[in-house]
Amino acid sequence: MKKIVFLIALTLISFASFSQNSNKAKALLDEVSQKIKKYENIYIEFNHRLDNNDADVHQETRGDVTLKGDLYHLNYMGTEQIFDGKKTYLIVHEDEEVIIQNSKKNNNEDDDTLTPSKMFSFYENGYTFKMDELKTTKGVKIQYVKLIPIDSHSEIKNFIIGVDIKTKHICNIIETGKNGTITTLEIRSFKTNQPISEKLFIFDAVKYRDQKKYTISEPK
Repeated sequence: MKKIVFLIALTLISFASFSQNSNKAKALLDEVSQKIKKYENIYIEFNHRLDNNDADVHQETRGDVTLKGDLYHLNYMGTEQIFDGKKTYLIVHEDEEVIIQNSKKNNNEDDDTLTPSKMFSFYENGYTFKMDELKTTKGVKIQYVKLIPIDSHSEIKNFIIGVDIKTKHICNIIETGKNGTITTLEIRSFKTNQPISEKLFIFDAVKYRDQKKYTISEPK
């Protein structure tokens, strides 16, 4: 009887410890998110790395993105991507083509893709939380938080988010897929409240259709 009571007590203690750990992890990410929302705009330069040892795939690319609320202008792998709040415009310069897509948010569709708009808020739904390692990199203390999808059918095994303890800014996001692919987004430069033009988030149809003669594919 005493053994059973001891095991029950141990289980309750373990559960309470896990719950406290989870609450601390989410509270840290909430603090990051709330701080981000106070900025008028954000400019980020980043490294994007994709690794899959089984397939012997190792790719690394640099890019940059400017965000203002849900709006963004992304430069990555020779393409531009603009989201104006309603539509996404993918400008592929090599193919001289523009692909326009309606926002899935407006179509009430679920989308698991980690877009720039959701970079600092995607964690809010569909994950359990756990404090991970605390590391010091180049004199910067970084607290890592692990996110595990609640959906057992998700193709993602987990996300690990690194948070600068001092600034409460995200340093990197590491996504591990169930297929063994590891995708790492490392932030190289993080600037806020920059002088930017509102035209940055507006697609100039005249410029690309009439002047540059790009092919424009619109949703049906």
